[in-house]
Amino acid sequence: MQKLLSHVRAAIQKYNMIEEGDRIAIGVSGGKDSVALLYSMAQLRHFYPVKFSIYAVTLDMGVGGKRNDFSEITELCRKLDVPYIIKNTEIGKIVFEERKETNPCSLCAKMRRGVLHDTAKELGCNKIALGHHLDDVVQTFYMNLFNEGRIGCFSPVTYLSRKDLYVIRPMIFAFERDVVRAVKSASLPVVKSICPNDGISERKHVKALVASLEKEYKNLRIMTIGALQRASVDGW
Repeated sequence: MQKLLSHVRAAIQKYNMIEEGDRIAIGVSGGKDSVALLYSMAQLRHFYPVKFSIYAVTLDMGVGGKRNDFSEITELCRKLDVPYIIKNTEIGKIVFEERKETNPCSLCAKMRRGVLHDTAKELGCNKIALGHHLDDVVQTFYMNLFNEGRIGCFSPVTYLSRKDLYVIRPMIFAFERDVVRAVKSASLPVVKSICPNDGISERKHVKALVASLEKEYKNLRIMTIGALQRASVDGW
């Protein structure tokens, strides 16, 4: 966990992600990435030089008319002294039953972002923290290149002018393996997604491709991050 915390602090300091008095809503799906981010941010409060408050927010998709069991996340938030909000939505019903989307992930992500942004504003938050890690950065870069023919990626810090919110991504310097190890070492609970499309995505394909390329180009992921930074792509 200490290694992950060092990566989180490095990213926050480099991109000035947190300022005095910030109220930050952490998007917590229950997966390993979001749970690791929640735990890291909760620990960071105790020693970071500026004071900030955090709130954990989970969106229940209501997939198949079912509600997921987030009781373990509720207990974790209690132990961490983090206010926890579960928003029950009908996103799953809309995407899979009413719209019957051929590309459900795109619409689902858009709707989830909208609810998360609105919930953050209701809580009086000025920032939202998301659990994207270094591997997500690299995969997104190549997905944009291969599928859209453009050089780009999500930014470390994004300002949403329509909502007057900042989105920050404190784990962008941490490899996925660092996240996995941190979750295991801290014995953090992980809630399995009940989405029927879980694990079926273009991202999974690109992840395998990057892993294959890195057998020949050993530092491909690090070089990709370096290229984003040197070229100042999307705020990197």
